[in-house]
Amino acid sequence: MNSFKIIFDRDTWQEIFGSIQKNKVRTIITVVGVLWGIFIYIALSGAAKGLDNGFERQFENVAMNSMFVWAQSTSIPYDGFKTGRNPQLKIQDVQTLRNNVPEIQFIAPRNAKGVFDGSVGSQIVRGAKSGTYAIYGDFPEYTKIATKKIYDGGRFINQADIDNERKVCVIGERTQKELFEKDEKPIGKFVRIDNIYFQVIGVHKFIQGGGFESDGDIFIPFSTFKKLYNTGDNVDWFTIAAYDDADVIEVEERVKQTLKRIHRVSPEDERAFGSFNLGELFGKIMGFAKGMTFLSLVVGIATIIAGVIGIGNILLISVKERTKELGIRRALGATPGEVKAQIILESVFLTFLAGVFGIILGAFVLSGIDMATANLDDFPYTNPTVPISFVLGALLIMITLGTLIGLIPAQRAVSIKPIDALREE
Repeated sequence: MNSFKIIFDRDTWQEIFGSIQKNKVRTIITVVGVLWGIFIYIALSGAAKGLDNGFERQFENVAMNSMFVWAQSTSIPYDGFKTGRNPQLKIQDVQTLRNNVPEIQFIAPRNAKGVFDGSVGSQIVRGAKSGTYAIYGDFPEYTKIATKKIYDGGRFINQADIDNERKVCVIGERTQKELFEKDEKPIGKFVRIDNIYFQVIGVHKFIQGGGFESDGDIFIPFSTFKKLYNTGDNVDWFTIAAYDDADVIEVEERVKQTLKRIHRVSPEDERAFGSFNLGELFGKIMGFAKGMTFLSLVVGIATIIAGVIGIGNILLISVKERTKELGIRRALGATPGEVKAQIILESVFLTFLAGVFGIILGAFVLSGIDMATANLDDFPYTNPTVPISFVLGALLIMITLGTLIGLIPAQRAVSIKPIDALREE
């Protein structure tokens, strides 16, 4: 009860402010140490969160546990075959992979013209306008791995398009601008792809982070691509997404080993099948972001502790300078608890004040960073913020440290006997 009385006592605060005014420069320098610590913590934590948010934005349209697998050339003779053989992925491999790697959630075989085959793409004609664009043969399942944003009124390829080998296509937003008039609606209209008429069923919005695709790509049913370019059962590459709880690195290895068995490739051949594991890359990026957050926590708390220790030192000096004053107060009836509470309250007040200013300064800096990076679409950084729980936690740590460090000068103050204090010159 006495503690609460001291906290709200006007005389107590007058003495605290009087003590601070006597040592303005020394107090400000020490408080800046605590302020700097909380500022570093807020700024680094916010910056790490901005990086985390930026990478999540970059990969928000692609399954984070996805990978791409393609065939290359063998580097080890095996089963009667010489080095340098080029295995060919087949559509039949899909079922075998599903049977042997149950961690696979989605698998989409893909073919393309104008991407990896050395050609510039296909000639697309619309009336008097024409252009050359990459053509992809896809299954609907591909959009479960890499989201395709289709403008209103359109759609992506569906299973009926595959089953009926329909001559339909989804064009890119750049393709629309280059082949259609400004106010012309492309949905339902026809374009010629390598002299074959295809009906436009959708226009996809280009999204950064989708791999090697561009804003001019055209997507047609896999079965139609097969017929148009006579690819048979051949597949250029597989896009695969594992379940969320699966180890994507292990899944990648099992997929490759399964493909090696199917295509009679040595189990030790590391060059026969290439891959790019987006899940592994994302894991490393998230690990880096978490490391940055942990670093900010360690550096910030270490700096805060150093600053709080400085406040403790100031109060020890203050207690020594106020020995006579404290002796008089004790002689007039002040209890050891009241003296202790005042010293601790001064420590907590200085620590809290420094923390609040540090948080405000950190918030201003993060706001400036946010404005500076708001329009940088190519840079993976957005919304650098610190969760309120982190801020409140930091303040709680500071108040706790301020209380603990205040106990040292407080104990020193009550250990002085009134008679000895009155003799102090």
